[in-house]
Amino acid sequence: MGEKNVRMKNSEIVSLIESTIQVVNMDVELVVEKTGVNMMYDFIKNEVVVDVDRVQKACKEMTPAMPLTTYIKTVTIHELGHSMDRKALLSSLDRAVEIIEAKKQAAAEKRPKDLPFVTMLLEEHETDIAFEETAWANAEILNRFYGVVDWDSFEKVKDHSMATYCSAYEEDYEIFEQLRETQENIIAVYN
Repeated sequence: MGEKNVRMKNSEIVSLIESTIQVVNMDVELVVEKTGVNMMYDFIKNEVVVDVDRVQKACKEMTPAMPLTTYIKTVTIHELGHSMDRKALLSSLDRAVEIIEAKKQAAAEKRPKDLPFVTMLLEEHETDIAFEETAWANAEILNRFYGVVDWDSFEKVKDHSMATYCSAYEEDYEIFEQLRETQENIIAVYN
């Protein structure tokens, strides 16, 4: 790992992402924006959005450490993996909007106590996880064909990324199980 994990200039990060997009022959625009998310795919606009500060911090969260260039290339092909699934993402838009609206309307104190609401959150998590798995599968195809990054690094970034989605699901699933058990106990008392 000869490369030190040093901070890169914004222009270097942008150039690295753009060159990675070109290497895999994809036609997706890159937008630099402070979002608080390292990198994401905006399927409505067909753009990869990068927060250059956050992408550098996210790389530092990787254990063991890896070169920033490797991390950025891996995350880039992952986001391009989402673009390969754009049709499915677009078809999920109506339901995603319904869930966002329901989350806006639900009072904060009600959220962890309302079984239908938590069930809806689990649906959202399951959908997100499915799209993430598909994007990683697509990224794997890109990496096999174009050899963007080494497989060990690819798997480490993939595992780290998927763990965040899975842990969020597991937290809400625990709440769901507690609510369901409480509801079953209440029904048993009245029967």
